[in-house]
Amino acid sequence: MRIWLKRLQSRLQDPRQFSVPKMKRECPICGYHGVFLALGTPPRWDGRCPNCSSRERHRLIHLFLSREAIDLSKLGTILHFAPEKHVKRMLSGHPGYKAADIVPGKTDLTMDIADITLPEGSVDMVVANHVLEHVPDDRKAMAGIGRCLAPGGMAIITVPQNWAREDTFEAGPDISEAERFAHYDDTGHVRYYGRDFADRFEKASGLDVEVWRLPPEEEPRWGLFRGDVLYIGRKTQAGAGA
Repeated sequence: MRIWLKRLQSRLQDPRQFSVPKMKRECPICGYHGVFLALGTPPRWDGRCPNCSSRERHRLIHLFLSREAIDLSKLGTILHFAPEKHVKRMLSGHPGYKAADIVPGKTDLTMDIADITLPEGSVDMVVANHVLEHVPDDRKAMAGIGRCLAPGGMAIITVPQNWAREDTFEAGPDISEAERFAHYDDTGHVRYYGRDFADRFEKASGLDVEVWRLPPEEEPRWGLFRGDVLYIGRKTQAGAGA
């Protein structure tokens, strides 16, 4: 779809986004330079590239791989859960790339992230982008990620977070869709992570977890959502048998 048509559609859907001065952004994925558009419910202004439609977390992963000079050619297996097209394009040229989803026939592997069936130490990189907030037993999923990673392997994880809360909040399984949306802003989510996510992930997975983000002065340039970070879990040689 042409950029001008996307702008028109976005203006009709949420005209308020154009009621404030608009800074030109840059998309590191497609190279677009100009005004970004709103996305999501409730809308996040300036979050969507009108050229390639990438979201904030897609661009953040792209910037991480570039800034940290991650050489995908040196990796064996890359396991990508619930693959979104922008991240899939970054990774799928690698011969060891495997996409996984719980829906049969949708991807290379039919697999629940809470029941990873690949052998221990068989994966060099795991990518789960806004997946764990949908998983009832997220600690089991985290443990599986740590188990399947090879020594020296890396997990790239993103989740929506409420930075105002220290602890992750779970309202419980027996709530209505309306209550779920009120708590989590999404009827498919089962929790809202707090500032404890890094510790939660590290304890459950046995990985060394690093919080990776760009300096705040750079975030507007790339159209990043304030507060978006990557959680990078690394498996050391000492953690090979964890």
